[in-house]
Amino acid sequence: MALPAPSTDPTTLLAQESSDPYLFRTFTTETAWTLGTALRTRLLSLPPTQRKPALISISLATATSTGTPNILFQCATEKGTVPDNENWVRRKRNTVLRWGMSSWAMRMKIVAGLGGGAASVSANEVEAAFVKKFALASGSGGAVADEFAIHGGGYPIRVRGVEGVIGVVVVSGLKQEDDHAVVVETIREVIEQGN
Repeated sequence: MALPAPSTDPTTLLAQESSDPYLFRTFTTETAWTLGTALRTRLLSLPPTQRKPALISISLATATSTGTPNILFQCATEKGTVPDNENWVRRKRNTVLRWGMSSWAMRMKIVAGLGGGAASVSANEVEAAFVKKFALASGSGGAVADEFAIHGGGYPIRVRGVEGVIGVVVVSGLKQEDDHAVVVETIREVIEQGN
């Protein structure tokens, strides 16, 4: 079954991310395994129009003593992922951790700030506005932030009764709206199953 298109309204997206159907009761290594394997299964079941090799990564919000992410689950879905997928995972994770929202919601906030709909604003305009708004560094001097990405697929993990983001789940490899949609759909299903 195909993934539905996600909302492009930042207010709706932010409300969804903190609503009850998207809040885990607890989040442990077992929960990460359940979520990660459910994501892999769902990604492999996508129709050919949406399916591509992808990287799934689930990490805690805290880092190890060396400053690297505390990764609980990570896997490639199938042959064809490339080393650049890991770079996208890192940048999407950083966005979620810095701003406490999904990378897709951040993108839609920037698009809304430009006064146009998602289809009427170019990718370069969105990136340039993001870099300018937050005074982000670009090693190339261009309009792409080296450490952050506002492309769908990075999503905050929240637990009921716990303030803030406790972890991040990232999918990288599909079209960005599909990266976001598969995470949202799978989180809701895993939580409905009692996790």
